[in-house]
Order: sequence, then C-alpha cells, then structure tokens
Amino acid sequence: SGYFMKRFLISSLVYGLLASTSGAALAKLPSLSDEAKGKAAETAAKAAWAGKTDSYQLCRSQDKIAASYFLKVKATGGSPKVATATPPCTDPGGFSYTPAEAVKPIEAAGAHSPAATAASPPSGTQSDSVVNPAKKP
Repeated sequence: SGYFMKRFLISSLVYGLLASTSGAALAKLPSLSDEAKGKAAETAAKAAWAGKTDSYQLCRSQDKIAASYFLKVKATGGSPKVATATPPCTDPGGFSYTPAEAVKPIEAAGAHSPAATAASPPSGTQSDSVVNPAKKP
C-alpha cells in the first residue's frame, strides 16, 4: 500500500504542476485585434445562418414525410391521426453579414464641444477680470 501511496502523491504533484503552468500560459495570451474580432463575429454569424438553413431543410423534409404518410393512410382507407399544428417552414435566405460599427471612445464620438466653437474666442465683450474676479485674501 506504500507503493501506491507514493505513486499517487507523485502523480498528484505532477498534475498539479502541469495545471498551474498551463493556467499561467493561458493568462499571458494577448487580446484579439479588431480584425480578428470581426472575423470571429462573421464566423459566428455564418454558423448561426448554417443552423437556420439546416433547420429549414429538416422542416421541409418532415413536411414531405408527413404528406406521404397522410396519402398512404387515406389510400388504404384508414383515417390518419390529426396532425399537430406547427409553424410554417421559414427559409433563411442567402447568407449576408454586415459588421457592427466599432464603438468609438467618448473623445472620438464627438461628445465634447465642436472644434469650431473651441477655436473661436468667447462672444462676450467683458474682460476676464469682470467675469472671473480675483479672490481677496
């Protein structure tokens, strides 16, 4: 039993070291560039569209099978079970992707005064000493 305990401790130590070093390696990965993020978003949109297309094709084939079933039952003189109401099959159409606009930082979004206003002097004729009087000690 001592042999197995030593092997267990050694393997636990090795797995612990491997887990800690792999976590450190993953923590140092650089963030994705805007181009890579855009490509990932397009890939996700294409995958979602492919899922919708697959669902549409499945729906169409199920409708064909159900229609064939009803024809066979009626042809043999039986009465088919009442069909469950389902929504109609919707064709997702061709794939199209329009990337989302990048969010601008507040400074670049035009949240501050326009440049024309900041470049021109104040419109009043009062001097600065009248508008901002000096504090008396």
